[in-house]
Amino acid sequence: MTPEILATTLKMSKEYLDRSTRVLEESDSGFAPDDNSFTVAVQLAHIGITVDWIMEGAFGKGFDMDFASHDIRAEDFTSITAARALCDKNYQAAIALVSSKTNEELSELCAPNPVIGEQPKWAAVDVIVEHTAHHRGALSVYTRLLGKVPAMPYMDMDAVPGV
Repeated sequence: MTPEILATTLKMSKEYLDRSTRVLEESDSGFAPDDNSFTVAVQLAHIGITVDWIMEGAFGKGFDMDFASHDIRAEDFTSITAARALCDKNYQAAIALVSSKTNEELSELCAPNPVIGEQPKWAAVDVIVEHTAHHRGALSVYTRLLGKVPAMPYMDMDAVPGV
């Protein structure tokens, strides 16, 4: 995998997330289908936190497996606007990080870990894409429960700058 392909893959993942959640408004921030589910704002914050967590796990100090603290951090988000800003910031940081690496650096194996194993570091991008898609799907259900229609995320990709 090349830095350019990985950066484009992350840009597409973020664009799909943005398109499918665009109809959600600030007033939807606190919606959750039940008391045991994340709210809209927490779902989005969780995505942003996890992007950073995965990149740190693959390229930094490793995976911090204290999931309770990750959830507490996400649950502090009550605003969809703030959660979107976190997603923007952490996706941009991930794009910058993979863009700064050589093919050789991206192909280095991750240290042993329970999340992606000893895979090439570029595999972190696949994990981000899959994780975001999982939560994007949940947010599409939330959107419908709110009586709104999520946009089809895969249309007009040639109109996306940098993709």
